[in-house]
Amino acid sequence: MAELLAIHPLDPQPRLIRQAAEIIRGGGLAAFPTDSAYALGGHLGDAALLDRIRHIRGVDERHHFTLMCRDLSEIATYAKVDNAQYRLLKANTPGSYTFILEGTKELPRRVLHPKRKTIGLRVPDHPLVLALLAELDEPLLSSTLMLPGDETPLCDAETIEARIGGLLDLIIDCGPCGAQATTVVNLTGGVPELVRAGRGSLAPFGLE
Repeated sequence: MAELLAIHPLDPQPRLIRQAAEIIRGGGLAAFPTDSAYALGGHLGDAALLDRIRHIRGVDERHHFTLMCRDLSEIATYAKVDNAQYRLLKANTPGSYTFILEGTKELPRRVLHPKRKTIGLRVPDHPLVLALLAELDEPLLSSTLMLPGDETPLCDAETIEARIGGLLDLIIDCGPCGAQATTVVNLTGGVPELVRAGRGSLAPFGLE
């Protein structure tokens, strides 16, 4: 079963953040709350992590994974961002958006979409996740915690532990969070294209 860490949602305890980061660095798969819903995530360099998340989510290799980053400069390390894209990112991060962008050579090919060479990127607006990213000093490879057959993502640690605790190494409990996935916007085609409507407003992209 997964280790359960109860961490304060607004003032995360540094000792527990370090403990969570140690599990992730060691190859652990974590479930943690974000500003939208719970996510699955782990170390970017862990090849086995992808298969574990795909198994839980019931998705194939065409599924877009997301890099959770601390800020725009970190996004620019892992994705090709032109001036127009940068302005949109700057105006809408941090927040409940995932942006599809072309990946750079800093990323392992296995985490990119096999044909498009794209990946989702976002800067979450949640103290727990930002503290964890700061401790890790690198992005988290992640995916919304949506189980096959469910219509909404999971949103509380107790349910996650009951349903998939045996498949995880860590569950972070900050109390219930939202149950709506991020809004996903594809920025690779010149104009923003809506991939999934979620928690983030469509207004900034003219997609209402």
